[in-house]
Amino acid sequence: MSSISTPYPFMRWSMDIMEPMVPSGANELRFVLVLIDYFTKWIEAKAYSQITKEQVEKFIWQNIICRHGIPYEIVTDNGSQFISKSFRQFCESWNI
Repeated sequence: MSSISTPYPFMRWSMDIMEPMVPSGANELRFVLVLIDYFTKWIEAKAYSQITKEQVEKFIWQNIICRHGIPYEIVTDNGSQFISKSFRQFCESWNI
């Protein structure tokens, strides 16, 4: 196993979904979208009742691009929200 290094803050982020948290009701927040900066280990996270590709794009826009600038790379697993055509187009439009 090798580590992924980055030369400066907010250049490379890791993104994943934590699930499921135990909800107390049907519409409760069960999932957490988490992004972690490789350089600083800064965390951006938000809880959702469900996570769609549109919510992922909005979260990246509001919490990553607007706060920290356009990242060079976002590292993800193969979650359906991350491999959709729409999400790829979103990333390509920002040169991510």
